[in-house]
Amino acid sequence: MTRLVGTSGWQYRDWRGVLYPEGVPQRLWLETYAAEFATVESNNAFYRLPSAESFAAWRDRTPPGFVMAVKASRYLTHIKRLDEPEEPVARLMAAAAGLKEKLGPILLQLPPTLKADPARLDRCLGCFPEGVRVAVEPRHTSWWTEEVRDLLRARCAALCWADRLSRPLTPLWRTADWGYLRLHQGRSGVEYGESALRTWAARLREAGWPDAYVYFNNDLGGAAVRNARRFARLCR
Repeated sequence: MTRLVGTSGWQYRDWRGVLYPEGVPQRLWLETYAAEFATVESNNAFYRLPSAESFAAWRDRTPPGFVMAVKASRYLTHIKRLDEPEEPVARLMAAAAGLKEKLGPILLQLPPTLKADPARLDRCLGCFPEGVRVAVEPRHTSWWTEEVRDLLRARCAALCWADRLSRPLTPLWRTADWGYLRLHQGRSGVEYGESALRTWAARLREAGWPDAYVYFNNDLGGAAVRNARRFARLCR
């Protein structure tokens, strides 16, 4: 049972003194991050898709076994809203191929205004190469139907479990033989407390996935680093 725990992104200036020692230049932050965490979610790809060369450089700068999940470009999810996905998906995968064996799941975070459209999602999922893991994070309640759950299962795509204010934002469906969890904001406003972390660790154990990817997105003030450290210990 593998629990890969990390954060959404790594380039945060207010992590100095929390993860990055004073004096360590920003160009070495990824190496410093990867010395402690086995995975990261590349959320900058959502705003601007890096080149294949950039992904390849990140692969070369991280140790064996490191895994980078990639948040799909907002052009695909928020501008195109999954419509005509063939070209955006092909461009995303051509760039992410630079990671080679270190490529983790692709995250499709859907806009909160996008209501359920199973046919559109099915067409998009069908564009990804066989063997690529895809997690889907819907954010409109109309997606919580049996039809959508069956579609995710048929495509072996994971429903991304999401949390805000220490409460699940999604049904706890197990739609693939692996899991994906994003934690956006603890009840205190940023950081997660011990009780919430223990509850999520128990949920993952109960799910029984061989592999689960966990990313803390509450980056402010280094909260994600502290929470990821603690959660990794709880999972061990």
